[in-house]
Amino acid sequence: MDIDTVLVPVDGSEESVRAIEVAVAVAERYGAQVHALYVLDRDQRERTERMMDAARDLAADVPLTHSVAYGFSTSHLTIHPGSVVLDASEDAGADFLVIPREGPADLLGKAAGYVLQFAKQPVLAV
Repeated sequence: MDIDTVLVPVDGSEESVRAIEVAVAVAERYGAQVHALYVLDRDQRERTERMMDAARDLAADVPLTHSVAYGFSTSHLTIHPGSVVLDASEDAGADFLVIPREGPADLLGKAAGYVLQFAKQPVLAV
């Protein structure tokens, strides 16, 4: 398997930290980089910065990039958080996805099912 970029959507939860750990392990195994996508459901700039600092610490020597996306839109209610993750995976050139599975009411929980169903890349749900 040829993997250059592992995308991991995060939201600051403990499940996200675990997903970063797994994404880093996959990246180390394949000599890839990690791209952490912070998925927001409202303005959380301070929490985003703390999560990205934690991601950098967890990545250690594994190259890490990151971006931020809103998981929903009040002007485009048809946008699903899962489609936001898949769009970001294409933008980042991700070959592999590691997604935290949270409760079905959580934003990333909603994204996980969608990503598992529609992703073109291999997906590991943790």
